[in-house]
Amino acid sequence: MVDLGFVGPSRPAQDYRFVKVTDGDTPTIEMSIRMVSIDTPESQLGGSPPTAQATLDRARTRLSDGTYDALPEDLREHLIARLTPDAAQRHLTAGKLAAEAHKSMVSTRLTRRDGSQRKMAVIATGELVERNGRLLAYTAPWFTGSDADPLPPRDHPDRRTFNLDMVALGWAATFVIYPSIPRASDLNLLIDEADTAWREQRGAWHQFGSDLLLGYEYRACLKLGDRTLDDPADAIAAAYQRVCVDMRTLTEVGLFGYHQVPPAQRLWIWATDLEQARKDLPLT
Repeated sequence: MVDLGFVGPSRPAQDYRFVKVTDGDTPTIEMSIRMVSIDTPESQLGGSPPTAQATLDRARTRLSDGTYDALPEDLREHLIARLTPDAAQRHLTAGKLAAEAHKSMVSTRLTRRDGSQRKMAVIATGELVERNGRLLAYTAPWFTGSDADPLPPRDHPDRRTFNLDMVALGWAATFVIYPSIPRASDLNLLIDEADTAWREQRGAWHQFGSDLLLGYEYRACLKLGDRTLDDPADAIAAAYQRVCVDMRTLTEVGLFGYHQVPPAQRLWIWATDLEQARKDLPLT
């Protein structure tokens, strides 16, 4: 028996659409990409706007009536202020507009001057496959690097990833999750673009206001407002599974302190990865 003493990383099995076999060891599948380091508003999660709003309203009531007093008071106040009567409508509409902005950007930037279509460059990174079976990656226009199709200089707009430009346009918030952390130059560019989009009120911030629920806040509030609630502690555990770190100081603010950090400066670490992250990063 051979025992190498090592087992590589893996994820639970996922279902993918089979496309074709191109070689004895090469099946082709259809695989979704999760654009790394960004988070756009949801466009469908939670159901129709009235259905989603009912869930958010339950979350707001529970945050106010003592059900979730295990959460810090300042976090409860932060969420209550954002759970407005039209929070679901605004969030889901922002999600649809973000998808349209993404589609338009891809169509424009993948179209050559002669009308032909470029391929999309996919740069896998970090964990590679996330918990829902999506490939974690940056996406950008593909250049062959040939004389006829040279790769633009690194700082040229055509080299920018779609991930970065969604943030720059104000249709995505930063969502940097360890260990899928960009290199320092790219990370600081992402932060700068996010700060500028917020300061200049671009995209979603312009159309839906600064109190728009961010994607991860919306998803957390749906869990807090779940109609099948049995144990408030279980709902809190489901809603808050990532520790936030302030990237300005590398200080841990915990599971419930993210709202104390400017959105662009939030680094996220799954609680289950925190021990390893403390070894890899100079956290305080």
